[in-house]
Amino acid sequence: MNLSVVDLIKLGQRYCKLWPEKAELAKYFADYSAVQSARFVCRYFPALALFTFIMQLYFASGYFTGSGSVNNAINALPQALVYGLFILSIPVQALVVLGVKADKFLPPSLASWYRSGIEKVKEQGNHSKFNELSLSKPKYIDLAQLLQLTFASRN
Repeated sequence: MNLSVVDLIKLGQRYCKLWPEKAELAKYFADYSAVQSARFVCRYFPALALFTFIMQLYFASGYFTGSGSVNNAINALPQALVYGLFILSIPVQALVVLGVKADKFLPPSLASWYRSGIEKVKEQGNHSKFNELSLSKPKYIDLAQLLQLTFASRN
């Protein structure tokens, strides 16, 4: 439970990668939309941060009007850095939130559903892949792993 920020980010990345990209999960799990949003933010916001940084400097310099100077761009550098770093921090924030969620224990109703899901899969004969899943106190990361393995075995 006591994880560092770096560990939370790594856990958030793992949770984001494990969660299946199946639209039908949106009906049953609120985490589906959170994971999809985090995937979008992690994919596109670093480029958006760079674009924002460059555009801030470009417009502040005045080169597009023909009366620009490097001094104008240097004066706008702190503001451009703030905007760029803010936008760049959003994917990190999303991964931290996912890491915190992944480290939480499942509520009792969802934990019983999780256990019955593991039992159903074991009845079908797929024992080897499910040995590493937790049965005693499952967490959301375990749920994502069960869903990933279940959807992978269907295909």
